[in-house]
Amino acid sequence: MYRTLQNLAQEYGPIFSLRFGCRLVVVVSSSSAVEECFTKNDVILANRPKFLAGKHIAYNNTTIAQSSYGDHWRNLRRIVAIEIFSTARLNKSLTIRKDEIKRLITKLSQRSLQDFAKVELKSLFKELTFNITVRMIAGKRYYGEDVSDEEEARRFRELMVEVVSYIGASNPGDFLPILNWIDGGRFEKKLKSFGKRTDEFAQRLIDEHRSKKNNLESMNTMIDHLLSSQESEPDYHTDETIKGLVLNLLFAGTDTSAVTLEWVMSNLLNHPNTLRKARDEIDNQVGQECLLDELHLSTLPYLQKIIVETLRLYPAAPLLLPHVSSDNCSIGGYDLPRDTMVLVNAWAIHRDPSLWDDPLSFKPERFDNGEGDGDGFKLIPFGLGRRACPGQV
Repeated sequence: MYRTLQNLAQEYGPIFSLRFGCRLVVVVSSSSAVEECFTKNDVILANRPKFLAGKHIAYNNTTIAQSSYGDHWRNLRRIVAIEIFSTARLNKSLTIRKDEIKRLITKLSQRSLQDFAKVELKSLFKELTFNITVRMIAGKRYYGEDVSDEEEARRFRELMVEVVSYIGASNPGDFLPILNWIDGGRFEKKLKSFGKRTDEFAQRLIDEHRSKKNNLESMNTMIDHLLSSQESEPDYHTDETIKGLVLNLLFAGTDTSAVTLEWVMSNLLNHPNTLRKARDEIDNQVGQECLLDELHLSTLPYLQKIIVETLRLYPAAPLLLPHVSSDNCSIGGYDLPRDTMVLVNAWAIHRDPSLWDDPLSFKPERFDNGEGDGDGFKLIPFGLGRRACPGQV
């Protein structure tokens, strides 16, 4: 869709409107319009559209990704900033990420002991991101070796496959409500069933940690920290709040990370000179006697530029998450009525020739001369403003 919307922007301009059924949708494809959206109109555009999936999977649209802007969302954002993505919390889970990366490297090396071997990285990266995320959340592995409960892991993997068919704009009835009536409510029944199963799964994890059963990873998990906070702030750290955070991290933080890793590797393999420069930087700064880890990243500017350039060309969410106006506003001289859905085409902005030199080429070196500096609204893989992705840390 983002390619089609880019083509429409080239014909009709960087701000245009469409009708998705009964919903008015405005598509923004320029950095100047994005700046206006997330400065002057940031509060007005801080809401999310209400979809049927959000009602049945996201606890009636009350999770951090789906919640309306207000006190409840601000509380969720505070919890996420302190209890999940703060430097202290991330440092406590560093050993988990190092261990999972070491497991992946060991698996890759074992496959190529005798000779070069073809490796399908997509599934391996997905397993890596899921195992890291679930271990940080609950101290468990659901992929590969050392899976303590195979049946539980199987149910989890089925849920993660099934969720793809429900999230996003997968239900035409969200745009033409009459379709929900025509199908006899079958899609909504599926959503209710899926929502019930995901809720039960998340509740089981919470109950396990609350009762301290099973061999859970040293009690240094997100659920443990949130349950500790629940004792002092029960109104803010309810079980439903914790379950919503668990599901948001699983649904939004795994596939996106795996896809980005896949694009990084693809870019490096298709640009051997870039790969050589990255390897030389790592050899010079880290050496060959230890594995690269997060603490080395600050000493590897070229590797950082490779990651940023990958996010520019291949953002994991090309249209970001949709916004909805809570009041009448204007963007670029166009009036938007209340309840207008706004889509930001980050993919088009990242490839805009008026903003980037040779925009379709993979060139990490472009950031050497400050090409990405100055205009903070032309590189937006994590969104901007109040509703920017908290995981960008």
